[in-house]
Amino acid sequence: MRSLKGLGVAMVTPFDKNKNVDFEALDKLTHYLIDNGVDYLVVQGTTGESVTLLNSEKLDVLKRILKVNNGRLPIVLGMGGNNTMALIETIKSTDFTGIDAILSVAPYYNKPTQEGMFQHFTAIANASPVPVVLYNVPGRTSSNILPPTVLRLAKHSNIVAIKEAGNSPEQYQIL
Repeated sequence: MRSLKGLGVAMVTPFDKNKNVDFEALDKLTHYLIDNGVDYLVVQGTTGESVTLLNSEKLDVLKRILKVNNGRLPIVLGMGGNNTMALIETIKSTDFTGIDAILSVAPYYNKPTQEGMFQHFTAIANASPVPVVLYNVPGRTSSNILPPTVLRLAKHSNIVAIKEAGNSPEQYQIL
């Protein structure tokens, strides 16, 4: 895996006036980020409207960014959900050429227990051919990955980082 140190930007997905992905704007955005010192790109995270894209659009967006990037920066691909088995199926059917890691959001809507999240992320890490970055964003998912669970998950060799967006600094201070 290439280094994910430094500034990683969660890319938005631009749309045209007809509500189609604006690939010209996507090309410009990708070049702009690369040319202005970003260290890695986060593609199809929840910031990138991935949940509103068709599967064919997701594939087209990813292919386009990979083409424009041309291996210059590491790519982190958003792959998350609340159905563990469906997510594993998606992981197994994905071509990870050019992808350095996945960003996987905490399961949303069904509010799993801490043990449930541990099992969910362990299964993802076991299935993924690339490293996994956990994504904790309780304000959007209603699931909060607590520090003891993060510490347990950190022991997995394929879980390499966490994107923490919990807005609770007290939670992050582990004694």
